[in-house]
Amino acid sequence: MKESPYEYQVVRGFTFSALFWLIVGLIVGLWIAFEMFYPALNLTPWLSFGRLRVVHTNGLGLGFGLAGIFACSYYILQKLTRTPLVFPRLARAHLYLFNAIIVMAALTLMAGMNTTKEYAELEWPLDIAVVVMWVMFAVNVFATLIKRREKQLYVSLWYIIAMTVTIAVLYIVNNLEVPVNLFKSYSLYAGVNDANVEWWYGHNIVGFIFTIPILAMFYYFLPVSTGLPLFSHRLSIISFWSLIFAYLWTGAHHLMLSPVPEWIQTVAIAFSIFLIAPSWGSVVNGYYTLQGNWEQIRSNYLVKFFILGITFYGLQTFQGPTQGLRTLNSFFHFTDWVVGHVHMGTMGWVTLTISASFYYMIPKISNNQLHSIRIANVHFWLILVGQLIWTVTMWIGGIQQGAMWKATEPDGSLTYNFLDALASLYPYYKLRFAGGVVYFVGIVLFVWNIIMTIRTAKNQPLNANKEV
Repeated sequence: MKESPYEYQVVRGFTFSALFWLIVGLIVGLWIAFEMFYPALNLTPWLSFGRLRVVHTNGLGLGFGLAGIFACSYYILQKLTRTPLVFPRLARAHLYLFNAIIVMAALTLMAGMNTTKEYAELEWPLDIAVVVMWVMFAVNVFATLIKRREKQLYVSLWYIIAMTVTIAVLYIVNNLEVPVNLFKSYSLYAGVNDANVEWWYGHNIVGFIFTIPILAMFYYFLPVSTGLPLFSHRLSIISFWSLIFAYLWTGAHHLMLSPVPEWIQTVAIAFSIFLIAPSWGSVVNGYYTLQGNWEQIRSNYLVKFFILGITFYGLQTFQGPTQGLRTLNSFFHFTDWVVGHVHMGTMGWVTLTISASFYYMIPKISNNQLHSIRIANVHFWLILVGQLIWTVTMWIGGIQQGAMWKATEPDGSLTYNFLDALASLYPYYKLRFAGGVVYFVGIVLFVWNIIMTIRTAKNQPLNANKEV
C-alpha cells in the first residue's frame, strides 16, 4: 500500500453533489409528472409546471449530469495522465462555486426569472458565474494535460478536451445578451437568427454534456472494469473525429418547417443522418470489446450497466436523426414522442453509464469494497424497467397525439380539438408517473449504496486516500 498522489477529495465532493441533485431533480420531476394529470398540484406560481419544468431539466442536466461528469473527468484525467491535478485548491473552489450556481439557478427559476431560451434559461449574472466556473475547470484540465507523465493521449482524454472547449464556445456565443437590470436581460440576437443560434446551442449543449463526456466514461471504465482491451483504438478515434465534425451542424433539425432558410434545414438533416455512423462506431466498439467474454454480463455486475447504456445510446442516435426528416418531424414535433426520446437518453444511456462509473470509481478511491452488489443489481433492474415504462409510454402517447392533431373530416375541419387530444393522454401520464416512481426507488438504492460504501470506508484501518 502507498499514499495516493492523486486529488480524490474533489472527486468525492462532486460525487456527493451529483447524488444530491439527482434526488432533488427526480423529486421535482415526479411532482410535475403528477401535475400533468392532477393540475390541482399547481398550488402557487413557484410550483407551477412552467417553472418547475426548467428546475427539473437544469437540476438533472446540470446538477446531476455535470457534477457526475466533473467527478469522473477529474478521476479519469489523473489516471490517464498519471499526474495529480495541478491546481487542487482551484478544483475545490470549482466544486463550491458549482453548487452555489445550481442553488441560485433553482431559486431564480422557481421565482420566474427566465430568459425563456431552452437550456439557457439563467439570467446574465448566473451566466457570468457559469463561465467563471468553466474556466476554473478548463485551467485544471489543460494544466494537468500539459504536465502529464503519460505522453499517450487515450481516447477518453480526447472526449474530455472536446467537451471542455466546445461547451465554452457554445455557452458564450448563445448567451450573449443585453442586461436590463439585475434580474432581466434580452438576447443579442433576434428573430430567425436568435432561433438558429439557440438551437445550434440547444442541440449541441445536450450532445456535449450527454454524449461526449459520457463516451469518455464509457471508453475508460468499460475496459478497466472488465480487464479487457478496447476492441479498436482506431475505430474510437475515427468515431471521435466524425462525431465532433458532424454534431455541430445538426442543431437546425429542431427548426424543420420553420422560417429558417430551407438550405440550413437540409444541411442539418444531412448531418443528422450522418451522425448515425460515428455513434454506432462506439456501439460496435463496446460490443466487440466483449467478444468471447459475454459471460461477464452475468459474472460482472458493472458490464450490464455499460452494455445496456451503450445500447440505449445506439437507439437514441438512430431515433434522433430520423426524427429530423421533414416527414417524420411534421408528425412528431411538439408531441410527447420527443419527450420519450430525450428521456431514453438521459434515464438510460447517461444514468446507466454514470452509475456504473461511480460503482467502479468510489470503491477505488475509498479503499473499500462496494457496500452491496445485490443492491446494485436491484438498482439496475429498477431503473431499466422504470425507464422503459416511462419512454415507451411516451412514444405510444406521442403517436396518438400526433395522429389526433392531424386527423381531419371530409370538409377539412379538425376531427379533434386540443382538449380531446390532451384528455386522451391521461392514462399515459399516469403510467409515466408509475414508471418514474419505479425509477426513483432504484435511484434511492443507488445513492444509499454509494454513501454506505464511502461511510464504511471510514472504519477501515487504512487511510481512505490510499490505493493499491
